[in-house]
Amino acid sequence: MLFSSQIAFHTPEVLGFYLPPLMVWCLLAVPPFLLLRLGLKRGGFYKLVWHRALFDAALYVIVLGAVIFSLPAFAGGMG
Repeated sequence: MLFSSQIAFHTPEVLGFYLPPLMVWCLLAVPPFLLLRLGLKRGGFYKLVWHRALFDAALYVIVLGAVIFSLPAFAGGMG
């Protein structure tokens, strides 16, 4: 059994290739990013944004940081 600190840094294997944990974290950050982007679009927030692609890139980095920061809490640790 893996301890909570080892779950976040577990290196998964797919078809014999080892994937870095960052790749898994990036994939975990995509659904919340898409939901947040959809909510901002429907709310009309993008009318206030000067450069939408740059804003989306920054938003994804923020969501990715939140996912990485919250992984220990989901694994049963202190967070």
